[in-house]
Amino acid sequence: MSIPRVLFLCSRNSARSQMAEAFLNLHGKGLFEAHSAGLEPSAINPATLLVMMERGLDLEALGHRSKGIWDEFISRHVMVGYLVTVCDRAEARCPIYPGPHIREYWDIEDPAEATGSEEFILSRFRKTRDEIEARVLRFLGEHGQE
Repeated sequence: MSIPRVLFLCSRNSARSQMAEAFLNLHGKGLFEAHSAGLEPSAINPATLLVMMERGLDLEALGHRSKGIWDEFISRHVMVGYLVTVCDRAEARCPIYPGPHIREYWDIEDPAEATGSEEFILSRFRKTRDEIEARVLRFLGEHGQE
């Protein structure tokens, strides 16, 4: 029996979706197989790498990289059990994903849009990281039982 695949989608796959993928793979080990993608992927934001490392999650060592939904998932006919959009742009522009799945929308502010001092920007990334971890734990509570 295979475990459900969860795809977290955001606009660039540089922060929020990467965090969600890492937290679900950490907390939902054996229950879900988490992945992430972006509509227009770009490099993982260095602040994302830093704040996740603060939690003991080395995204680079875990093999995280920015991925596009079209090239890596839809065109390869990768089926998902859950499609979770984590930003308003991805929710508005998300393609019709083939196959049966449950779709959720988590409205999470983009920390990469923060401006100001380096410490202020990192505080926004930390806030987003903690919000995403809480959402992942809630997702596990709602969907983790059989």
